[in-house]
Amino acid sequence: MTSPSSSTGSGRSGRRRMRARRRDEAHRVATPLELFFDLCFVVAVAQAGMQLVHAVGEGQAGNGVLNYAIVFFAIWWAWMNFTWFASAYDTDDIPYRVVTLIQITGVLILAAGVPRAFTSHDFVVVWLGYVVMRIALIAQWLRVAASTRGAERGTALRYAVGVALCQIGWIGLLVFPEGARYWVFLVMALAELAVPLIAERSLATSWHARHIAERYGLFTIIVLGESILAASTAVRSALDVSAELASLAPIAGGGLLLVFAAWWIYFAVPAHDRLTSSRQAFLWGYGHYVIYASAAAIGAGLEVAVETAVHESHVSMTAAAAAVTTPAALFLLTVWLLHARHFKRGVLQQMILPVSALVILACTFAGEWAVLAAGMVAAATVAVGETLAARSRPVPAAG
Repeated sequence: MTSPSSSTGSGRSGRRRMRARRRDEAHRVATPLELFFDLCFVVAVAQAGMQLVHAVGEGQAGNGVLNYAIVFFAIWWAWMNFTWFASAYDTDDIPYRVVTLIQITGVLILAAGVPRAFTSHDFVVVWLGYVVMRIALIAQWLRVAASTRGAERGTALRYAVGVALCQIGWIGLLVFPEGARYWVFLVMALAELAVPLIAERSLATSWHARHIAERYGLFTIIVLGESILAASTAVRSALDVSAELASLAPIAGGGLLLVFAAWWIYFAVPAHDRLTSSRQAFLWGYGHYVIYASAAAIGAGLEVAVETAVHESHVSMTAAAAAVTTPAALFLLTVWLLHARHFKRGVLQQMILPVSALVILACTFAGEWAVLAAGMVAAATVAVGETLAARSRPVPAAG
């Protein structure tokens, strides 16, 4: 693991200045602190998925999906704020570590407030968690400003001011009537997304393409792992109260195939090769909101399917199947849009993921075999994709 000391110029215990790390730094990998930070998000993702399961299982899919989208945005954006800052300014000294641990505390507070935000639109605890995280993040940006000059200092100050103003704006979720809070969320979400665009208009931060791609990949693994955990927990719970193993096996098998295929497809191409400019990085980074939310929703859908199979939910088998097939299809389509399509050659390769997404949606109407059918389609997608990719590779010259 590469030490950042080369870019800051002093030892960990005495370091006081925060300078940008180099974009061309060799062997840049995720640090143990970053991995610990990601791990704490598992709690928040699990809480959001659990609430989605309850909403869909009670026949309130529309409202549940909307609330899930709002809550997941809060989770994802908190992770984004830290990840891109750390890619550019991770000095790994004592002040940086302490401030990051404070941010982790805010994440755990956020996770504790997810159920109340989801069910009753009570965002007080979530907002308090963001306050803790934002105070720490603003302190980091102010430290950058104090350690730099010129355009880089201006970028850091714009970030600090923008983050602070947005946090103040989120008070609207606490004081406005419940009916207006969806509009408050929409306005403030757009404001949050605009902060990096405004802050980096003069000078982009020195994020590291390989490091960012690795960090995004690791978080993808986390949400896919959460889906597997959710599905296995649902099957175990169902077996505790029912002996209907025959009805659960297709769901469990299909769910595993979906998650395995999602992992394979996401990591089939080197994402960092596309991150050659800030514009591409913004589009790619923001688009991952859909990838993460849909990947986590697959697990929630599998739980709904299990509950429906053992007659513990209030929805039809078709609705339960849609809870799995819809996020799975959305995952495939978004991965294709963000980076897979840039590495495909020819019409057949380009069409495989979009067509597979449509076929998986059609599996919704396959009754009790819907999840297994969707999983088999996903597995076939991987097999066909790898076959076509192998055929398109140039044959090495003999000798």
